Amino acid sequence: MGGAVSAGEDNDELIDNLKEAQYIRTELVEQAFRAIDRADYYLEEFKDNAYKDLAWKHGNIHLSAPCIYSEVMEALDLQPGLSFLNLGSGTGYLSSMVGLILGPFGVNHGVELHSDVIEYAKQKLDFFIKTSDSFDKFEFCEPSFVTGNCLEISPDCTQYDRVYCGAGVQKEHEDYMKNLLKVGGILVMPLEEKLTKITRTGPSAWETKKILAVSFAPLIQPNHADSGKSRLVHLPPVAVRSLQDLARIAIRGTIKKIIHQETMSKNGNGLKNPPRFKRRRVRRRRMETIVFLDKEVFASRISNPSDDNNNCEDIEDERREEEETKPSELKPDPPVNFLREKFLLLLS
Repeated sequence: MGGAVSAGEDNDELIDNLKEAQYIRTELVEQAFRAIDRADYYLEEFKDNAYKDLAWKHGNIHLSAPCIYSEVMEALDLQPGLSFLNLGSGTGYLSSMVGLILGPFGVNHGVELHSDVIEYAKQKLDFFIKTSDSFDKFEFCEPSFVTGNCLEISPDCTQYDRVYCGAGVQKEHEDYMKNLLKVGGILVMPLEEKLTKITRTGPSAWETKKILAVSFAPLIQPNHADSGKSRLVHLPPVAVRSLQDLARIAIRGTIKKIIHQETMSKNGNGLKNPPRFKRRRVRRRRMETIVFLDKEVFASRISNPSDDNNNCEDIEDERREEEETKPSELKPDPPVNFLREKFLLLLS
């Protein structure tokens, strides 16, 4: 599934194409897509295909097409502080983008059938946290992944504000999926070959909207042949933030605010090339006198002895200022990660 937009040369161009085709329509979704490079979730030998609008599968590792993920993100109507459950969380690419929007007080859980894919997702998450500048630019809700079949979630689990299922849902499992939602919550899933958005408007009331035609592999049914018993999936508990977590969030927020204020101050309220303040200069003007003699008029200049020197100094000052205001032909310095520098300074 995919191919709705042309391939991009890099992640930003891919997002530009998705915006132009109206798959990405809101600023929050655009920011999340730009913050995480899709190629980082590919195996090295397949990265040439990362910016094509196509699904990718290698063994148990799977990524949906970018146009599908963008429609899912838009349909979920994500907001900071919500709880999110990703059924078939795969590489964690979607969960990480969602986490950038949910912020530090959200809940971000994923269920994945294959343990090797869980390990892959954890590696990619660790790489993102340690190397990406986007991790410092956003307040991130880190996803937690558990292994198991999403059709065997424990019945005493908490309900979620937002749920996404990344596999085709059979009609007999529709109610099971709906019951994972809080009232007011949104469920997005492939149902009967249509990407479907279901909103829970009351305890037993639902609104359903078909988004677009899709083709997903169906959910894998639980296999109880070995023990004959169901293997219940227990999702991570939704716990109150620890004092240490709250302090860390507050410190990060304060440092980011200080850096923003310093940047605004240095750059003239955010202008990339603020006008340089010019020193006010008092110029000494030559005085002209006009002498009337009978019927003839004679004009003469009365010069100050220091006039010539001052004129040379003015010209030199102007030349120096012009050179200072000329754009530099040298390459700009590489961007500095101020937030990490501040943290390292605090730790030293």
